[in-house]
Amino acid sequence: MASFVDRVVLHVSGGTGGHGCVSVKREKFKPLGGPDGGNGGNGGDVILRVSSQTTTLLDYHHAPHRHATNGGPGMGDWRDGKNGETLVLPVPDGTVVKTKDGKVLADLVGEGTEFVAAAGGIGGLGNAALSSQKRRAPGFALLGIEGESSDIVLELKSIADIALVGFPSAGKSSLIAAMSAARPKIADYPFTTLVPNLGVVQAGDVRFTIADVPGLIEGASEGRGLGHNFLRHVERCAALVHVLDCGTLESDRDPLSDLAIIEAELEKYAVDMSYAGVDGEVVPLNERPKLVVLNKVDLPDGKDMAEFVRPDLEARGYRVFEVSATSREGLRPLSFAMAEIVKAARDAVKAAPPKVAPQVLRPRAVNEAGFRIRREEKNLEPLFRVLGEKPVRWVKQTDFTNEEAIGYLADRLAKLGVETELFKVGAKPGDTVVIGEDDGVVFDWEPTMMAGAELLATPRGTDIRIADIGDRPTRAQKREEQLERREAKAAARAELEAERKAGIWTESASRRRAQTVKESNLDNGDDD
Repeated sequence: MASFVDRVVLHVSGGTGGHGCVSVKREKFKPLGGPDGGNGGNGGDVILRVSSQTTTLLDYHHAPHRHATNGGPGMGDWRDGKNGETLVLPVPDGTVVKTKDGKVLADLVGEGTEFVAAAGGIGGLGNAALSSQKRRAPGFALLGIEGESSDIVLELKSIADIALVGFPSAGKSSLIAAMSAARPKIADYPFTTLVPNLGVVQAGDVRFTIADVPGLIEGASEGRGLGHNFLRHVERCAALVHVLDCGTLESDRDPLSDLAIIEAELEKYAVDMSYAGVDGEVVPLNERPKLVVLNKVDLPDGKDMAEFVRPDLEARGYRVFEVSATSREGLRPLSFAMAEIVKAARDAVKAAPPKVAPQVLRPRAVNEAGFRIRREEKNLEPLFRVLGEKPVRWVKQTDFTNEEAIGYLADRLAKLGVETELFKVGAKPGDTVVIGEDDGVVFDWEPTMMAGAELLATPRGTDIRIADIGDRPTRAQKREEQLERREAKAAARAELEAERKAGIWTESASRRRAQTVKESNLDNGDDD
């Protein structure tokens, strides 16, 4: 017997995009024909699609991890990689997709309705796509990005028009079996029904579905019994039918007390408002149209009990039907009463104007940079975290084993204005800069690198701005060395001046000879 599963936690992840290719066209008499590396293929998406052939979430209970295929890498001769195949997961009609914290992502109703649970990653560009008039032969390519990964909760809420509620062994399953072609398990002990059952009923020209909920008991709204776990299956129903057992052998039970207990539990049950429509209106269970069915009137005591409680129920405003699932007594009037409620509900939906969510246009601000910088502190040292869709994506696409690729990343960030903004927020050379969240890439910021790697005559795959970057002194180190040289020169001048004043210096012979000649000329009256 197949198990029924109506709630699962599904771990989905999109395919990873393929890496771009680094290649140079080589032909006879054309040893360097230019870059011809193709782009990587995009990763496949994970899509949830409503299928009428699927009635349970059992498959995802046994295999909760689903991953789409990856994109193929690019190849030479301008050949792009193959896109990953989309993974389509069929789900039953009425499946609600939520996050683990209860936020509704999608309400899948209707054959073919789809929801992208995890988007695939984009493929990296090859060096042919990265070439330009200034960078004619790039020696690098962009990497593919990983697809989205998330944990989602799938909850099944059956699509039924009428819901049967009542105590265990009240005869709900027998009623469905008598009114439709459904054949649920029926036995003479409580809690025979462990899963909701659906049946299709034809009454005149109206066809509708009915569903029964495993028996409710007192305290079901607090989690007792089975009913609370399956009350979500009646949230979409247009009306409720209370099935009351008139042939019970328990002395402390009667149809009126059973109805009061069930009504109290429905009153306490909070309908999930998160999957409501655009107007946010969801009618609580206890405010929907109701019918009361007095079941098992084929029994002598059941007939007497039904006649005894019927006037009281009608005085409260209920439409009461005396039926027997065994002898099929009263089932036809009951089916037409159900069809009347269903038809009225459907006509109200058709007559209501379509509710379309207003389209909200949020144009990008003129001065929006596309990123933001958050100042933090780690180990008593300043840390600047760059956040934004573009910088994070660019870092993921960069091959940090390739100097030219790193230089290209520096040029992109400089053109975006990241370095200018770092100066504005007070970053200093040598400070730690992180691009991304906790798993971001960490840099020791040194704003000495000039943009324009395509103008530098360096071999493909290299960048003289990054070559031997570990041996290049930082700006702070250069400032310290300059200060040390100034202090050394000042000390040397002071020492020479002190020696001169002390008379330690001695004149050279050539200087004394020149001084003697000058003095003799002055004595002879020669002014030249």
